[in-house]
Amino acid sequence: MKLALVAFLLAASLHADTLLVLNKRDATLAFVDPAAMKVVGKIPTGEGPHEVAASEDGNTAVVCNYGTGPNPGTTLMVVDVAARKELRRVTLPGLLRPHGIQALGSRFYFTAEGSRAVARYDPAADRVDWIGGTGAEVTHMLVVVPGEKKIYTANIGGNSVSVLDLTNAPRQTTLKQIAVSKGPEGIDLAPDGGAVWVAGRTPEGGITIIDPKTDAVVRTIPTATKFANRLKFTHDGKQVLVSDVTSGEVTVFDATTGEVAKKIATCAGPSGIQLTPDGKRLYVACAAAGKVQAYDTATWSVIGEVETGNEPDGMAWASAPQHQ
Repeated sequence: MKLALVAFLLAASLHADTLLVLNKRDATLAFVDPAAMKVVGKIPTGEGPHEVAASEDGNTAVVCNYGTGPNPGTTLMVVDVAARKELRRVTLPGLLRPHGIQALGSRFYFTAEGSRAVARYDPAADRVDWIGGTGAEVTHMLVVVPGEKKIYTANIGGNSVSVLDLTNAPRQTTLKQIAVSKGPEGIDLAPDGGAVWVAGRTPEGGITIIDPKTDAVVRTIPTATKFANRLKFTHDGKQVLVSDVTSGEVTVFDATTGEVAKKIATCAGPSGIQLTPDGKRLYVACAAAGKVQAYDTATWSVIGEVETGNEPDGMAWASAPQHQ
């Protein structure tokens, strides 16, 4: 009876929801039990891992090995989430410094910052099956529109957002540049698809709002952030969260008015931000503190924290596989 119970609990733990956290300085991927706020596993990555994404079924994660200052990264790392192990290292075809990454279904779109490009990796075929140029410097983060017909990239060095229209891809890809707030980094698409928000990371700040129907700037919101890092909509689309590394805060904006609804004090160096699928919890990776903090989104109060390693940053949510 006891052995059966132990086996059941072990199986359940291996198939539970997992918060994936990259520790940049340690070059590790931590597997965190998001309910208990406990590290349950850790594996090495390539140098300077910055961002990670998980497939919609929660089985596979892909890590972007960005590299270090003198050594640009050139690989992706494919991970079996349940087994907590690396499956393979993928050498990219002439692409430098993979960074921002997003999963759609079982495929992964990512930026190649050092090559002014975006690309798509298919784990099932184990190959990069599409590459597109952004025409701008330091293509850092991206957001892919559902249906995979359009991609928006935040280009820190170009002070722009690139729009890649894939309607007629691969035969033809249309490229457009949109001037935005200086140093654009954090970027997200509203849940209803009605707006793209992008935050400038310079002290001048500023959030630029783009209408995806026309790909025109419809509004620029002045901000008081010192180093805006990541930007995410809440799942209901009513609020927008922006992490500010230097200020040690996450600012909550009203998505309709653009006004500041709340400022949340965090541990030092808030960088990556991740919501649970039900939107009830927010996780903030505090790079300078070596911790991830959990917040109740109903009250924006801290409900837990865990030390994951040195300089935690990129995070992803891997949902427990649903068995029929």
